[in-house]
Amino acid sequence: MKKDVISNIKARLEAEKTRLENELKEISTKNPRARVEEDFDATWPNLGDKEDENAEEVNQFSTNLTLERTLESSLRDIDKALDRITKGNYGVCKYCGKEIDEKRLMARPESSSCVSCKKSFTQEM
Repeated sequence: MKKDVISNIKARLEAEKTRLENELKEISTKNPRARVEEDFDATWPNLGDKEDENAEEVNQFSTNLTLERTLESSLRDIDKALDRITKGNYGVCKYCGKEIDEKRLMARPESSSCVSCKKSFTQEM
């Protein structure tokens, strides 16, 4: 894969990583006991002591918890892609070892598998 394409993808991944980390900071705090860097804990909102406020707190926390897990997963995928770039094996399918199509990587830069392998593992034949 061309160096300029990888540089472009790396810049996009780093920008997305920053965006995800900023979103996570808005709804959660870093877990100080975490083994991995991207482990956050959704924060409990404090909207007041009235019954309807308490119900809204539960609703908001539930939403934040789901969002936190989704953002963390995306952040892990991006970190793995950046690690592959650093190690020099970015753009190679982790299942078949073939080069991942550049169009796929431009559409989804954190991809670690080619379209064929992804389809076979998700049974989208």
